[in-house]
Amino acid sequence: MLGHRAGGQGLNAPFGTGCLYTNPTAMADRKLLTGISSDAFVSDADRWALEKLQKVPLLPLVMRKFYEVGFDRWFYVMNMSMSVRCGPNQYPTLHRILKESCAVLDMPEPELYITNNPFPNAFAGGVERPYITLRSGIVDNLSDEQLYHLIGHELGHIKANHVLYFSVGAVLFALLDLLGKRTLGTTDVASYALVLAYYEWSRQAEFSADRAGLLVSQSLTTSLDSQISLTAGPSRLRHEQNREAFMDQARAYQDADTLDQIGKAVLFMMYGKTFTHPMPVHRAQELERWYLTGAYERIMNGDYARLAQAA
Repeated sequence: MLGHRAGGQGLNAPFGTGCLYTNPTAMADRKLLTGISSDAFVSDADRWALEKLQKVPLLPLVMRKFYEVGFDRWFYVMNMSMSVRCGPNQYPTLHRILKESCAVLDMPEPELYITNNPFPNAFAGGVERPYITLRSGIVDNLSDEQLYHLIGHELGHIKANHVLYFSVGAVLFALLDLLGKRTLGTTDVASYALVLAYYEWSRQAEFSADRAGLLVSQSLTTSLDSQISLTAGPSRLRHEQNREAFMDQARAYQDADTLDQIGKAVLFMMYGKTFTHPMPVHRAQELERWYLTGAYERIMNGDYARLAQAA
């Protein structure tokens, strides 16, 4: 089964080579990033978009309603009722990958679940009780090594405190409907501004989480291969995937002319809400760019933002 392949096999084999790419990293060789802060991997664009979102006047009302209604508790209970919780005696491979990934990012272990769904996806939830849920389709589609990137990505969302805003965003329109009855019809423009700000931030948040995934996988090869697999989906022809061709595609997408860039932005605003993990090709290029800046190497050498030491 794909989920049981040893690290370094299957999709981690060199279907695309070059000095840029590194081999998969065994856990014994992974560096633990003791005391690392999310500031080490959160992108400037993510930080800017979140500050912009937080300045939307309607956001405080929406946040209060989120807690008042109890959506966070509802999401937690619903997830538990439809998924199997992983642990030392229940899907121990997944639990081990989670445990080791948390050790790399120096953070507490959230609860980990697997649920029956053939469409590959994963998500982090739980503001008060954080958890990660993997769909069965994504476990089948990725090798064990690629699961380090995936789980590291979701841990990045938790460590960067993205989960609160993602949880609010999941019920944003329902919350706006609840508030609309009490705001004398003045929420149309404010609601539109909030929705646009939210979707812009949610896109930027994915770039930051991808960096966290790379910090856990500690192999650009593995992280990019996981992006290819998630973009293409399960296929009997997956052995024909080509990393170099995929990255050429990603660079061509990124280097589009001005008119196409505007078109991409408009289409994202129109259809971005329909995708849980938008623009994976663009994200692969952004991850490669971050790697090439030397920021990843500096972190691996111990030069990174750390959490403030307790007094």
